[in-house]
Amino acid sequence: MTEKKDVHIKSQGDLQYGFNSITQMDGVASNMLMDFGIYKMKKDEVITNSAALERAYLLMQGEVIFEWEGNKVEAKRQSLFEESPWCLHLPKDVEVTITVLKDDTEIALQQTTNDKIFAPKLYTQEECRSEQFGAGTLNETATRTVRTIFDDRNAPDANLVIGEVINHPGKYSSYPPHHHPQPEIYHYRFYPEGGFGFSCVGDDAYKVQNMDTVAIPGDLVHPQTAAPGYAMYYLWMIRHLDDSRFGERIFVDEHKWLLDPDAKIWPDK
Repeated sequence: MTEKKDVHIKSQGDLQYGFNSITQMDGVASNMLMDFGIYKMKKDEVITNSAALERAYLLMQGEVIFEWEGNKVEAKRQSLFEESPWCLHLPKDVEVTITVLKDDTEIALQQTTNDKIFAPKLYTQEECRSEQFGAGTLNETATRTVRTIFDDRNAPDANLVIGEVINHPGKYSSYPPHHHPQPEIYHYRFYPEGGFGFSCVGDDAYKVQNMDTVAIPGDLVHPQTAAPGYAMYYLWMIRHLDDSRFGERIFVDEHKWLLDPDAKIWPDK
C-alpha cells in the first residue's frame, strides 16, 4: 500500500482472505476519523463482533446470514453495478454474527466512535434510496446513479453516512465540484475490471483503478470521472464531525452556473 500527500491510498491489489484493513482511526489516513476495511470470506466462515463502536456492515457480493438481537436474515448480492446493497447498521456493544454461505463473499466494514444508542437497523435492497443525479442536464455528461443507504435523514443519531455511486462510462460524478467539512472515503470497482477513472481531490488528480481507495480530507472538492467504456462503482463513506453534521454540499462559486437545469454548454451555447 502506498500513500501520496495523505490523500490517495493505493490498494494492495486483490483482496486477501480475511479482513483487509484500508484506513484506521489510529493509523493510515487517521484524518478520516473512521476505520474502513473489507472482509473476503469463504463458505461457512463466521464473523462475530460486539465492539464499542458504531458499525456498518455492507454486503458487496456473495451470500450471508446476519444475526443480531434475536434477528436472523439471509442476504444475497451478485452485482455491485446492477443491485442495491444490504447494510446492517449497529450502535456500540451490540453483538453481530455473520455466517458466510458462499465462497469469495465480500463485506465492507465502516466503523467509528459514537456513544449515542440507537436501534440497530438492517437496510434491505428495497429500502435503499436509488436516484439518478444529473439526468436531463449538461448534455447528460454527469448522469450517475446514487444509492444512499443512511444519512442524517433516516439515521439522525449516527456518526456515519454510507452509500454507493455508479459512475456511468465516460461521465462525471460528485459534480459540479463541491466540498464539505467532513472527511470522506471512496472505494472503487470497475466493470470491466481493467477499467480506470480519475479522482480530483483539491488541485490534484489521481488515476484510480479496481480496488483503489481515495481518502478525501474535509473542505477539498472531489469531482470524479470514468473512462469511456468502463463503468465505475465507488462506495462512499462520511464521518460526521462533533460540531458539524453532513448535510448540504457546498458548491464552488465559479461552477454554480452548472446547477441551472437550463444551462447551455458548447456546442449549444
